[in-house]
Amino acid sequence: MFDEVKKSIQWGQETLTLETGKVARQADGTVIATLGETSVMANVTFAKEPKPGQDFFPLTVHYQEKYYAAGKIPGGFFKREARPSEKETLTARLIDRPIRPLFAPGFKHEVLVMCTVLSHDLVNDPDIVAMIAASAALTISGVPFMGPIGAARVGFANGEYVLNPEVQDMDHLRSNPEQRLDLVVAGTKDAVMMVESEAYELTEEEMLGAVKFGHEAMQPVIDLIIDLAESAAKEPFDFQSPDYSALYARVKELGEADMRAAYAIRDKADRHDAVTAAKAKVKAGLTEDELADANLGSALKKLESGILRGDIINGGARIDGRDTRTVRSIVSEVGILPRTHGSSLFTRGETQALVVTTLGTGDDEQIIDALHGNSRSNFLLHYNFPPYSVGEVGRVGSPGRREIGHGKLAWRALQAVLPAATDFPYTIRVVSEITESNGSSSMASVCGGSLSMMDAGVPLKAPVAGVAMGLILEDDGKYAVLTDILGDEDHLGDMDFKVAGTENGITSLQMDIKVQGITPEIMEQALAQAKDGRMHILGEMSKALTEGRNEFSAHAPRIETMQIPTDKIREVIGSGGKVIREIVEVSGAKVDINDDGVIKIASANADSIKKAYDMIYSIVAEPEEGQIYTGKVVKLVDFGAFVNFFGKRDGLVHVSQIANRRLGHPNEILKEGQEVKVKLLGFDDRGKVRLGMKMVDQETGAEIDEKQEQSAEG
Repeated sequence: MFDEVKKSIQWGQETLTLETGKVARQADGTVIATLGETSVMANVTFAKEPKPGQDFFPLTVHYQEKYYAAGKIPGGFFKREARPSEKETLTARLIDRPIRPLFAPGFKHEVLVMCTVLSHDLVNDPDIVAMIAASAALTISGVPFMGPIGAARVGFANGEYVLNPEVQDMDHLRSNPEQRLDLVVAGTKDAVMMVESEAYELTEEEMLGAVKFGHEAMQPVIDLIIDLAESAAKEPFDFQSPDYSALYARVKELGEADMRAAYAIRDKADRHDAVTAAKAKVKAGLTEDELADANLGSALKKLESGILRGDIINGGARIDGRDTRTVRSIVSEVGILPRTHGSSLFTRGETQALVVTTLGTGDDEQIIDALHGNSRSNFLLHYNFPPYSVGEVGRVGSPGRREIGHGKLAWRALQAVLPAATDFPYTIRVVSEITESNGSSSMASVCGGSLSMMDAGVPLKAPVAGVAMGLILEDDGKYAVLTDILGDEDHLGDMDFKVAGTENGITSLQMDIKVQGITPEIMEQALAQAKDGRMHILGEMSKALTEGRNEFSAHAPRIETMQIPTDKIREVIGSGGKVIREIVEVSGAKVDINDDGVIKIASANADSIKKAYDMIYSIVAEPEEGQIYTGKVVKLVDFGAFVNFFGKRDGLVHVSQIANRRLGHPNEILKEGQEVKVKLLGFDDRGKVRLGMKMVDQETGAEIDEKQEQSAEG
């Protein structure tokens, strides 16, 4: 028999409820978390024995959104939830990142965390609810998890921090000028573990304040999870972190000298070869039992880590010779590809990104079928990390979680400076190809993406640069913050802290901690140091470009917009789309019509755009009295000539208005099909158009003034 337990608190504007013991009772831990009417079920299972020889911690986190949660049926032909969406992948990463460092050291049992959205009220984003549910399920499961963690979303509107703003406020941050921040923070009772954010040029002080606000706001959630665990937690799994001190002492004895010499080599490839050779030498000196020890990998990593970290924390140089604040050498190039709309090559040390921008039309916008509704995006950023970028042979397939996550981080960093769609009606796709990597390729993508878009003629509000910070934090409290970290410093360090922004402020902040959290003081120093690094990088980027080019590539489409009355849309489209198809065929331009009457006309040929514009204008515009038009005689009658002068509009030129002399019949001067210049004189009582010719110079189209007419008559 299972006991049902339910705990609730008032959290912000909503009630947060955690319940267990009723559903999925064969899992090691199951919690359904509900905020408002958004519910997420988190299920935790773990293997009671590790796989033989397992040398890493196999944690897998899945987050899945069920469309029934919002009363929807999936779009497309399949009508079933299939491969994870970008939102599901990113949320799975949000859950994984803060919980992974909190498992007991040396725990290598397989752990599965599955979070399923069961109900969505379209107000409370399920990602925060899923993080809380996962933390609670782990806490009661008995697995050696040193949590719990809490999580919160923080907005910043009108100078005030907002706890868990509604989905609609966050969904279109770019079109909501009052809302300047979407920040997710997770942490334990004492420290922050993870930050992910999208911002609109906030200062370092405002960002730090948001993190502190979120960390304080999540404390009641942590207390609620502890309260639940006191009533529903299973007995802790019997696990003791392995003691491999004897093995480590042996590894250190055999390999310290060679490993220290290897880490004195500044070139990445040569250093890695030397490290590999040092490890091989260590293994050659070990016994069969020592080689079979599952902790050998941990012992070798501890040796590497101790050498790298010890040199830095004791005031020595980093492995490439820099001090803690220096950014690697930077080379920025633009316009390097002949046929693309915009391109850049951004090189920082041994990290390099080839970034390409393509401009498209409304047809190229991404249609997003999401749980909370359908939407369209006119800014896309895709990040690719091929094996050759790190000198490896590997499988190449569809983008993995890391590529999706890094691409979204760069997207968040750049979206804040994009022009409004009404000012720049293009779909923008940026693709970052990482051609070399030795630390912070996502920030290289930000820098290269900014340059690439400016090269394509995108009028960014300001250039954006990004820098990755690292941390060495020792048990005695000593620490060092590192600017522009290398791959080895990321791998063997305690923090990956990425900051992107303009000269005016931060547009994105992402932080991951490998230890049990950091203090506000460390974060404050990291933000200040990152600002110095960002300003330096922006200065180096400015040597290539400082703003968007004034002209597009010859291969990029041109788009002109026009606004028509909504009651004229039907006339432009025509019955069954006949009219708009004719416009496209005759002009050669692409024409998109929105429901609000905004028409986008796109073509690489300016004449095509003008022809389409004129054809549409002739349909929707009304002729103006006193204006002169070019028309064609369509019919001659005794009393005058009918002239087609404005789209499909015809008007009558009375025989008395054809010439400055008396005519017996219009055919004395005119013939059907003849092109003439006419002036719109007005409308009669029945709305019929009255035109005149005699007051218009038929060669120039200029109006003849009254004195000239009288002189000609005389």
